[in-house]
Amino acid sequence: MDFGSYRVSTIVVTIAAVHWEIAMRVFVTGASGFIGQAVVKELIGAGHQVTGLARSDNAARKLAKLGAKAHAGSLHEPDALRAGAVSADGVIHLAFIHGPADIPLGRRLGLILGGSPLSIIGRFGAEITAADRRAIDALAGSLEGSGRPLVTVFGTMGMAPGQTATEDEEPDPRSPGWMRSQTEGAVKAWAKRGVRATMVRLAPSVHGDDDRGLVPRFIAAARRHKSSGYVGDGENRWSAVHCLDAAVLLRLALEEGRAGARYHGVAEEGIPFRQISEVIGRRLNLPAVRITPGEAARRLSWLAPFAAYDNPASSQRTREQLGWRPTHSDLLTDLDREAYFPA
Repeated sequence: MDFGSYRVSTIVVTIAAVHWEIAMRVFVTGASGFIGQAVVKELIGAGHQVTGLARSDNAARKLAKLGAKAHAGSLHEPDALRAGAVSADGVIHLAFIHGPADIPLGRRLGLILGGSPLSIIGRFGAEITAADRRAIDALAGSLEGSGRPLVTVFGTMGMAPGQTATEDEEPDPRSPGWMRSQTEGAVKAWAKRGVRATMVRLAPSVHGDDDRGLVPRFIAAARRHKSSGYVGDGENRWSAVHCLDAAVLLRLALEEGRAGARYHGVAEEGIPFRQISEVIGRRLNLPAVRITPGEAARRLSWLAPFAAYDNPASSQRTREQLGWRPTHSDLLTDLDREAYFPA
C-alpha cells in the first residue's frame, strides 16, 4: 500500500468511526402518528435505530413496516416510558393527548362528573397538561445526569399574538396554545439536571400527506357548514412547515441541540388565514365567508381561538444554530391537492 492509498483508507475508516459514534438508539413517543412516522423514517434514514412507543397492535404494525421496534405502553404508563428511555441513547417525545378519547375511561368519567359543566374544558385542559408533565418527568428522569438528549415538542401557538415570535420568547398565557406550553418550564428544569433537553416549537400547520392536524378539521367544518369561514377580515397569520422538514429539524435537535434551547419548526412565517380558507373553499366548490367569533365558536368549538389567532413566527435562529433548511412545498401549494380533499 502506498502512502496515498493509506491516507485514503485512513480517511474512510475515520468517517465510518464518526458515523458510528453519532448513530443512536432512539426512543420515540407518538411514533406511529402523522409526524411520528415521518420522524421515524428520517431517523432510520440517518442511520439511527428506533424504538417507538406503541399502545396498540396496529401502532406496532405501523412501526414494524417502517423498520422500527415497538415498545408496548402509553402516555399514561410512566413505568413503560421510563423503560423505553433508560435503554436509549436519546428520546424524542411527540405523544400528546389530543382529545377526551385519549384519556383512560375512569379518569375521563371523573373529569366529566367532577364539577360544573361550565368548567369541563378547563378540567380536561388541566388533566392534559398534567399528563404531559408526568410523561416528561418519567422520560427525563431516566436520562438524568447522563447528558443524553430529550427532544420535546410544543407549538408556536403558545406565543403572544400580533408579533413575530422568536425562539427567545416565553409562552403567553393569553395564547390558545398556553395549555401545552406550560410544560416548557419542566423541560428547562431538566436541562439543568444533566439532560440535554431541548424544545421544538412547531407551526400550527404541519402539513403533508395524511395530515391529521388542524387544517383537515377546518376542511371538515367547511363541508358541514357549506362554506369555508375565516374570522373578521382573515388577516390573522399562521406559520407553517411541511411534515418532512419538521422531521429533519427534530433529528437535528436530537443530534446537535443544546440543553435548554428552543427551536422553531417554521418554514413560512405568516400566511393570512383568509388565504387558507379561500383554498379550502375553492377546492370544495364552496364560498369563503367572513364569520364572527361567535359563529366560529359554533362551527369550530375549541378550535375557534386558533382560527382567529395572529401567530407569525420566525425560525431564523434555529436555521443559524442547526443548519436547518426547509426544502418541501409551502402550505397553500400542498393544500391545493386532491390528497386533502378525498371524495
